[in-house]
Amino acid sequence: MIKIGLIGCGKIGQVRHLPEYAANPNCTITALYDINLERAKALAEQYGATAYPSVEALLASDVDAVSVCSSNTSHAEITIAALKAGKHVLCEKPMATTLEDCEAMVKAARAAGKHLMIGQNQRLAGAHRKAKELIDAGAIGKVLTFKTAFCHAGPETWSVDPGLNTWFFDKKRAAMGAMADLGVHKTDLIQYLTGQTIVEVSAKLGVLDKRFADGTPITVDDNAFCIYRLNGGAMGTMTVSWTDYGAEDNSTVLWGTEGVLRIYDHPEHTLVLVKRSGETEYFDVDQIQTNDNQTASGVIDLFIDSILDESVPYITGESALTAMRAVFAAIESSEKGCAITVNC
Repeated sequence: MIKIGLIGCGKIGQVRHLPEYAANPNCTITALYDINLERAKALAEQYGATAYPSVEALLASDVDAVSVCSSNTSHAEITIAALKAGKHVLCEKPMATTLEDCEAMVKAARAAGKHLMIGQNQRLAGAHRKAKELIDAGAIGKVLTFKTAFCHAGPETWSVDPGLNTWFFDKKRAAMGAMADLGVHKTDLIQYLTGQTIVEVSAKLGVLDKRFADGTPITVDDNAFCIYRLNGGAMGTMTVSWTDYGAEDNSTVLWGTEGVLRIYDHPEHTLVLVKRSGETEYFDVDQIQTNDNQTASGVIDLFIDSILDESVPYITGESALTAMRAVFAAIESSEKGCAITVNC
């Protein structure tokens, strides 16, 4: 039985990590930590675990693995400390807030001989996995262009401390805004689907609407617009937004030499394949998670399986590096007003 510790008892820990660990028969939740100790104690009582007063105290316990669900700026420090303490780590996205920290996390995992997995759960969505299968089988030929989007009304209700002063809006704790919160998902996804790596980025990030409770603009981006060029020749757009005040958009469309794939883009069907001949096929695989409709992500089960089987995790820290390089390149592109070549 694998003993699990959770570091950071916010919304993502409460809604996804803890319930999914609790549902897995091969692990048990034994340790919790949060900057709000009372919150950790309440959850510890619920799950039959122990609340610890510090990260160091939790890592000194007999846990085998930890989920790092703290604020963005603490991901690297906590993850590296956990790896050095001999624990396997599942870290929430974004992996870290600097490329140097991301690379240090991967290096620490190698040195420790422990797993480092990143919560890029869009790779696991049913329609995305089916789309990957179809693309690899040549259903749309060579991928030429794409557009992918992740847009919703913002994280105000998602934070464990909801409202206009959520930590997601504070640069000191989040470091990055919609680009890191949502953009890292779709950046990782487009590489997963195409089997190609982003090599050039042109981007514009900005604050278009979000305000703190006192009316001042938030200190991270609430929208990001990117053009990606991939090493296999494909080019396309990636758009993310915290100011979509209608229905959530989590769609991706890929155009190839032999057809088009529309993923989570149709009102009735989760995946639509339109062939060059005009023939259309519909695949009703699943409905993707939204903030208001949570389903099991599959990330926890894969993490536990990788520990039990001593196999390479499905979404390693190393595999997440290329997406993070593109995210940081997008930020640099927006700041400098020019295209940025991504060092793969």
